Amino acid sequence: MSDTVQPLPIAEPRSGLQVLRGLARDRSLLTALALMREHVGPIFQITMPRFRPAVFVGPDANRQILVTARDQFSWRNETDPVVRLLRRGVLVVDGAEHDHYRGIMDPPLQRRNVLPHIPAFWRYTDAVVDTWADGSTQDMLVEMRKLALLILMGTTFHVDFAPEMERLWQPILQLIEYISPGLWIVWPGAPGKASHKQAIGAMDDYLYSIIRARRARMEDGGLAPDPTDLLENLIATPGMTDDLIRDQLLTMLIAGHDTSTALLAWTFYLLGMHPETMAQVRAEVDAVVGTQDEPPSVEQVNELHFLDQVLKETLRLYPPIHIGNRRAPHDIEVCGYRVPEGTRVMYSIYLSHRDKDHWQDPEQFCPARFERGNEEKVPPFTYLPFGGGPRNCIGAAFAQVEARTALARMIQRFDFELLDGDKIHPHMGATLEPRPGVSMRITRRAVR
Repeated sequence: MSDTVQPLPIAEPRSGLQVLRGLARDRSLLTALALMREHVGPIFQITMPRFRPAVFVGPDANRQILVTARDQFSWRNETDPVVRLLRRGVLVVDGAEHDHYRGIMDPPLQRRNVLPHIPAFWRYTDAVVDTWADGSTQDMLVEMRKLALLILMGTTFHVDFAPEMERLWQPILQLIEYISPGLWIVWPGAPGKASHKQAIGAMDDYLYSIIRARRARMEDGGLAPDPTDLLENLIATPGMTDDLIRDQLLTMLIAGHDTSTALLAWTFYLLGMHPETMAQVRAEVDAVVGTQDEPPSVEQVNELHFLDQVLKETLRLYPPIHIGNRRAPHDIEVCGYRVPEGTRVMYSIYLSHRDKDHWQDPEQFCPARFERGNEEKVPPFTYLPFGGGPRNCIGAAFAQVEARTALARMIQRFDFELLDGDKIHPHMGATLEPRPGVSMRITRRAVR
């Protein structure tokens, strides 16, 4: 390590007091991180008792952590609840083990194997919106979670989740709470809630049951795995025990549905806050999809260019995965700063997406910054809603096709009016989600 390497910057007493005041005022770690960025700079260390992570903001650090020096960092941190929950899931293992699982799981989630799911995305959207009464008020955070669960389970695992939705709803929410930032950050050995243990048990019982049933069916029928079915591809891989398959399924179930839930809910929030943008999206959907009840073609989904811009801008302002975590297994130099062995390393996607050094009016909602051929010019690794490098989000292609298809169907069928938009704020949970929810008045559109 170079003699010129510097220690990580920390807040001076006056700046630290401002950060604490902001944290107390908003009760938000996002506020604290933003104030640290403002007063200390794009690289800083938090100096709370028993919690001293190094935090990095900006394209240079993102590139180093995610690509050029990625092998120097460890993803796995044994004290984190996400590791205890997912065990050997692809998200929480390193090196060759991660690459092995990723090699199995990538093909069913590649775009060519996602596009055949468009009819299912359309059908599951209908299953949710058919329950909406004309003129009713719906919490889109709740409704989009229902939709994301039905879609993920139905298309990725080829399992109908509707019969289990009510029974497993609370266990799923409990597991999301279990891995969200909490007391464990400053007290790694903090005892968990009894409800978390019960939730893990309920989800394990369910996942092991679908693994056993599918394995028996494939063996009895001598079936080759469907290339679009992740569960069957895992079962067909030698050496993948039921325990290892459970870990990958639970990883996809929790991470996969929760990110889509957040993206769809935030999109409705932003469209509700900007009626002129909603009108432009509606006009595009009407022009491309029209009044058809049958699912759109791949070409039609690809023609929803403005909706794609809206989704990209939503991901910029409210990236579901708002922060990345690594661990320094030995002393590491990042952007000229010394990161001591054992330090938690965090790169803030949220702050990179709102960095005034790289974005014009970064706090403003402006889908035009992603207009094809006229995109706002920012350095690589400034915009990374799906991460970057070899460990980028495995479900990126899936999420983008899913969101376009589902939103097109909902906007084709209904008008949406946002209620109490000024009360909605971002909450740092397992994902960045709108709290207390996104209440909208739903009105069925007249037949055109």
